[in-house]
Amino acid sequence: MGLLVEGKWVDQWYDTKASGGAFKRSVAQFRNWIKADGSTDFAPESSRYHLYVSHACPWAHRTLIYRQLKGLANHISVSVVSPYMLDQGWTFDEDFEGVIADPVNGAQYMHQVYRAADAGYSGRVTVPVLWDKKLGRPVSNESSEIIRMFDTEFAAIGDASTPIYAPADLLTQIDAVNERIYHEINNGVYKCGFATSAEVYEREVKTLFEALDWVEGILASQPYLVGDRITEADWRLFTTLVRFDPVYVGHFKCNLKRIFDYPNIWNYMLELAQHPGVMETINLDHIKTHYYASHETINPTRIVPTGPLYDLSAPHNRGSQPRS
Repeated sequence: MGLLVEGKWVDQWYDTKASGGAFKRSVAQFRNWIKADGSTDFAPESSRYHLYVSHACPWAHRTLIYRQLKGLANHISVSVVSPYMLDQGWTFDEDFEGVIADPVNGAQYMHQVYRAADAGYSGRVTVPVLWDKKLGRPVSNESSEIIRMFDTEFAAIGDASTPIYAPADLLTQIDAVNERIYHEINNGVYKCGFATSAEVYEREVKTLFEALDWVEGILASQPYLVGDRITEADWRLFTTLVRFDPVYVGHFKCNLKRIFDYPNIWNYMLELAQHPGVMETINLDHIKTHYYASHETINPTRIVPTGPLYDLSAPHNRGSQPRS
């Protein structure tokens, strides 16, 4: 785990001493938008964009799901980093199955992609990154904005029959749900796992499980987070849920309950996993290997556990056909 400082790579873990033991996530710096109406430099075009992802990363996983759901797999190319994030950060070392090299910038390390974007870049080197091959620069490295672009701006290129997952009539509700889920669940597991103070950890783990209890209650009265159809809020939560029992329970000490212990959330997660096209975006080998083998401060042996037994294709109680 490292960062770039004025274009130079530094192998440095998060400085939790300065924050009293709390994990503070940095803000994405590339924040451009693709617009179908021509109001920006970035237009939705087939074969113009390239997506850099990690199968392990829940933020990057969102973009892979949308690339699949919106029929963009044949229009937006992709590179996949190795699950091992060591002294050089994310790499394109193809020794691990499932890695896809970088044909756009020819990078060996993800920090070289960032330097190609900005030779003097300072900050964390994260995925996903959506890259414009035509202009030779990044569009965005903010996953929430990339999925909105895929959802709303590529209708003429992707599969126009797919629903809009952030429809205008539900946007206020979706944004409100996203806000709590981001702070208390998506990022909440990291606040637990990367805490270096027992007091901070205990506060964050309490907040995390109060939020999961809240989600369980919502799903007791309606099928999805914002009513009776799948929305962006569901997909944003899903990528954390699918990693929870295999990784966050043990590695991040989020062990008050498993997702399996929440019957409504568990069956909801299984339904989303079995939604057409989603299962092929899930790589549990990359997920488990990344967390357990990369975070030496948390798991110094870097031994990857063999369990848990985990079958995402198991039957669920939410009907025989996935809802759309």
